[in-house]
Amino acid sequence: MKVLGIESSCDETAAAVVEDGHRILSSIVSSQVAIHRPYGGVVPELASRQHVKMIIPVVAKALQRAGLNMTSVDGIAVTQGPGLVGSLLVGIGVAKALAFATGKPLVAVNHLEAHIQAAFINESQPSFPVVALVVSGGHTNLYLVRDYGNADLLGRTRDDAAGEAFDKVAKFLDLGYPGGVVIDSLSRKGNPQAISFPRAYLEKDSLDFSFSGIKTAVVNYVRKYVDTSKQNEASTPGVSGFTLKELPLPVADIVASFQEAVVEVLVEKTFTAAKNFKVGQVVVAGGVAANSRLRQKLLDGAAALGLALNLPETELCTDNAAMVAAAGFHKLKKSDIPLSLNFDAISRWPDKVAGS
Repeated sequence: MKVLGIESSCDETAAAVVEDGHRILSSIVSSQVAIHRPYGGVVPELASRQHVKMIIPVVAKALQRAGLNMTSVDGIAVTQGPGLVGSLLVGIGVAKALAFATGKPLVAVNHLEAHIQAAFINESQPSFPVVALVVSGGHTNLYLVRDYGNADLLGRTRDDAAGEAFDKVAKFLDLGYPGGVVIDSLSRKGNPQAISFPRAYLEKDSLDFSFSGIKTAVVNYVRKYVDTSKQNEASTPGVSGFTLKELPLPVADIVASFQEAVVEVLVEKTFTAAKNFKVGQVVVAGGVAANSRLRQKLLDGAAALGLALNLPETELCTDNAAMVAAAGFHKLKKSDIPLSLNFDAISRWPDKVAGS
């Protein structure tokens, strides 16, 4: 079964064709990083406008690269949410138009469920149940996944998502955008033990996360050594225009120590969930799953505990349509799912389950 996937939940316009849920025939991603970089984050209106501009060429290129046309496609899958409503509606509108014009079945896919499925593209299929951590700029959620589209929420962030904390710290230090990529690269030159930033584990046995405090700890540490009182009040909060020579440690040490604090909590809570629910397989997906330090700590921890670990290929960690097509394949296989064009974008998906 060949499924055309369409993804437009945030700032990536993507389309892909995947066969039988695991063989990628094509995967096209049009990035908007250059558009949003001057603002230090995604501007929803600009994202929507760029999706409108790029969605048709991206879909056409995905079909062309796969050597197919719409008559050769067996079904269509599109991200329904969660995400930016304006962005989601662009992909949903195109998917509905294609389904209506061709008569091909269309399924709506949960973006977080698709991220989990990305870990099994080009890999062996999961041995359910599994514990899955979805960690990105917008989400830090732990799930107990019982089957495709059937996942119970075990824990989530109570404030900043992990990727959001990376972006905010990078913005404060004027390191550039996207912050996660910059911090990952710079941290390789730093000492992760240089500063003992706090780890927020919350109350006993909690599987929730909190990263707002660690972000604030970095800001407070820097402000002890940098005079921000001279900063232009109209400018964005940060240390832009100020020398960091007064800092007692290199910036690489600061961000490496920050990254280590975030990674340790992510890893410990993920493996604690696996132990508590007696599962033998762990999945970690989402944009932050591309972080090199997180991947190494996960690999080391899984080996020590005797757990199977599934990490997506780095290009499948960030938003893409191959994961949407893969998740859509499993929904299309279920004959009991009613197929309809009568669905809308969902900006915030209900927390109880990852699937719909």
